[in-house]
Amino acid sequence: MMSPRSVVSASALLASLLLSPVSAQLHSDCNPMHEDCPADPALGAAHTFLFNSTPPAGTFNTTAGTVKYDNDNGAAFSINKQGDSPTITSNFYFFFGRTEVIMKAAPGQGIVSSIVWKSDVLDEVDWEFLGTKPDEASSNYFGKDRRDNTNAGYHKVDGGVQADYHNYTSVWTKEMLQWYIDGKLIRTLLPKDANKTDNYPQTPMMLSIGIWAGGDPTLPKGTIEWAGGPTQYDKGPYTMYVKSARVEDFSSGTQYVYGDKSGHWDSIQIKEPEKQSTAVENINRPPPEPEKSTSEKWDELPQTTKNGVYGAAGGVFALGVVALLVYYFRQRARGQREAASYAAQQEAERLELEQFRKEGRNPDALDYEATEYNPAAMGKGPSVTAYSAVPNDHDRSNSLGSLNGAPAHTSAWDPTSAGSGPGGAMPLLSRDTSPDGTPARSNTYDGHAPLQSPSQYNPEPPRSMTMPRN
Repeated sequence: MMSPRSVVSASALLASLLLSPVSAQLHSDCNPMHEDCPADPALGAAHTFLFNSTPPAGTFNTTAGTVKYDNDNGAAFSINKQGDSPTITSNFYFFFGRTEVIMKAAPGQGIVSSIVWKSDVLDEVDWEFLGTKPDEASSNYFGKDRRDNTNAGYHKVDGGVQADYHNYTSVWTKEMLQWYIDGKLIRTLLPKDANKTDNYPQTPMMLSIGIWAGGDPTLPKGTIEWAGGPTQYDKGPYTMYVKSARVEDFSSGTQYVYGDKSGHWDSIQIKEPEKQSTAVENINRPPPEPEKSTSEKWDELPQTTKNGVYGAAGGVFALGVVALLVYYFRQRARGQREAASYAAQQEAERLELEQFRKEGRNPDALDYEATEYNPAAMGKGPSVTAYSAVPNDHDRSNSLGSLNGAPAHTSAWDPTSAGSGPGGAMPLLSRDTSPDGTPARSNTYDGHAPLQSPSQYNPEPPRSMTMPRN
């Protein structure tokens, strides 16, 4: 058999699945009605948070997405894709108090914009705006997370909740809870009307502002129906905007502590009521200075430091100039040497070509490959050693023969014909006769060893001829 506590828990769970407003998404990290929990940091003051820029550090936490801040629209809470649910939640609590939020709700089927107060024991006060109801705001409350489908109220808003910004205010004391739209009172709740005060919100609250997809396909059917139908992510993004939030704590001090597990307002202990809270210190802390530009940092330097920088920069510049000059002169000298070498080479080639012209020869027609034996040239030129077989007339190189011009061509020798004369077989040479029948010259040349006789001629390997200088 189920215990009464189990029955209550099961009933609450069933109701949350069927109704599932934004409060069904809330939870408590530590519930003082069930266990000993840390003290709640108090606001202990009043402050208006302007959302044209990021709130002071340490005042709000951002969860389940990114919130963007700008001067024109304030804080932008957007659902771009499945899983987005950007929310900011205060790091401080207020124990009875007042909030004023200037906001514009988001459109969209299955989209829920919300302003929520919540406590550690899951007392709750809500403003909710459904994307499928552009002209309507909903007020709601819960005590100790007990779900009740009769708690919600629905209120027409002149101009619509999505078309323009409106002021949504809640004022909370132990005597009553009131809701206002643009300064007009639209609802009042007395403790006696909330299950004889048992469900009346009465424990320290945090402020939470955000947007979520009540029509997400992963949520229960009852939640999707309450939110107006399945969320159509492909038609997004869906964005709510909040320009400011004023929070006023009707108590003072640094902390709120639960004195017992009753969850009643008179069990709450206020710590150090005369001291300033950490939240106020965070609010009053100067914002971090923006990163200075290089020019701004330079302007702040002492003149002596600037002079030192100037001197160092001048030295570096001077070294750079010297290095550049050294490199320049080295490259210039190298270029001059290369230019002189090239000019000398050109001059040598010019002189050689001039010599060819004086001898009446075309340098481009020279195609000899071996040394011509020319006694007259040998007698005039320096000593040269050449290695060659005896060439044909048309194969002669321009080595020795080029000194005095190539010899005139005679009739070609046909080795297959007999006899002497043109076209005849080449006669055998003897020591006493030359090929034309004239007496042969001595085979000694200037006192050197005799030339090789024709009978000893062997075209390979090439012979060596050494020619003396005059």
